[in-house]
Amino acid sequence: MGEVNLTVIGGGLAGSEAAWQAAERGLKVRLYEMRPNVKTGAHESNYLAELVCSNSLGSDLPDRAGGLLKNELRRLNCLLLRLAGETAVPAGGALAVDREAFARRVSEVIEAHPNIDVVREEVRDIPAGLTVVASGPLTSATLSESIRALSGEEHLYFFDAIAPIVEAESIDMSVAFRASRYERGDQEDGDYVNCPMTEEEYRAFVGALRAAERIELKSFEEVIEHEGVKAGAHTFFEGCLPVEIIAQRGEDSLAFGPLRPVGLIDPRTGRRPFAVVQLRQDNLAGTMYNLVGFQTNLTFTEQRRVLKMIPGLGAARFLRYGQMHRNTFIYAPKLLRATLQWHDRDDLLFAGQITGIEGYVGNIASGLLAGWNAARVWRGEKPVTLPPTTMLGALCHYVTHAAEADFQPMKANFGVMPELTGKKVKGKRERAKAYAERALADLDRMLESVALA
Repeated sequence: MGEVNLTVIGGGLAGSEAAWQAAERGLKVRLYEMRPNVKTGAHESNYLAELVCSNSLGSDLPDRAGGLLKNELRRLNCLLLRLAGETAVPAGGALAVDREAFARRVSEVIEAHPNIDVVREEVRDIPAGLTVVASGPLTSATLSESIRALSGEEHLYFFDAIAPIVEAESIDMSVAFRASRYERGDQEDGDYVNCPMTEEEYRAFVGALRAAERIELKSFEEVIEHEGVKAGAHTFFEGCLPVEIIAQRGEDSLAFGPLRPVGLIDPRTGRRPFAVVQLRQDNLAGTMYNLVGFQTNLTFTEQRRVLKMIPGLGAARFLRYGQMHRNTFIYAPKLLRATLQWHDRDDLLFAGQITGIEGYVGNIASGLLAGWNAARVWRGEKPVTLPPTTMLGALCHYVTHAAEADFQPMKANFGVMPELTGKKVKGKRERAKAYAERALADLDRMLESVALA
């Protein structure tokens, strides 16, 4: 390639989007991805932007936080969101993708870009010059140490978990049924497979789940406490809790959580079940289904035993077992600006889950902003700070301004946005709609004054 204007470390969601955004603006980008030379323990392929936990990118409804963030990204010409649409699978009001097809498509587009050079090599130190660090939650130990030395801070971390996947043909559809919540008409057209539970079946399942053997967390993953922020071997991301941890919080916690049966009618009984385990299509061919909300750290033997207690999954064939992995993130309130630039170095930016922005779409969005701002730094222009009334702007403001004792990773939600002003809006959905309308209007006004190119 010759001259390199920007180095991007990490070929995940944020790194891929950052590289493409900068390359589209004329920068010569070198994108480093350590796989396959350095394994992560969570990835299955060598594709860029592989989704490891789930195939869902969350709600696509305009009055939901995730839907608002996607609509903002559509206005910002987001590559990965467009490719997600090309590889989408049925998921009701959510956007879910064929994980392999999505990652393959991202890899094809990135690797074919004339301004991007993909290098399969581990970066062990933060380089000089314009750089975006998007190494993700599975940052290698050597790069983590380099970041720690640069920051003078301990890395923080929490544990995240992956849900199991079963073969579609092994689901007993004489017990399970297809339906999306609250849908009307023919339930066979539903996007989800539902495994209904009676109260007796639910109680037996929860008892087995709470008593099941878990994989022991590594001894090196000890608790870190810094400035009142706790993370470590017994700290889990609240947005992706292992199902057995939820079960420990109360006998009915699952029934009011991922197994809540509202909006679903069992066609065998004509009544709402006591609890429902939902499965979502994981690939375009429809041969793989993942258990929604069933992230777990049970041993593989216990997963086979306990999960087969779910009605309809007695003969399930597991194509992937659930597992846990450690996610690393930096102390962003002290180290980053809302532009995602390092606190005392203009040409160093961070993006993705390592910043504390959680969720697939949030990771993509932070990569977009980092790539855009890297291009502006290269041109000598002022980096963009998005309005905090937008979802992406609010997330960036949260992770860079959160109170020290309160900082934890954050997914898109209306709670991080400034309160509505003016006339009072009643009702949860009406308020959400008002938040979304304000966000898109403010984003449009900003884009009128700031060139995207």
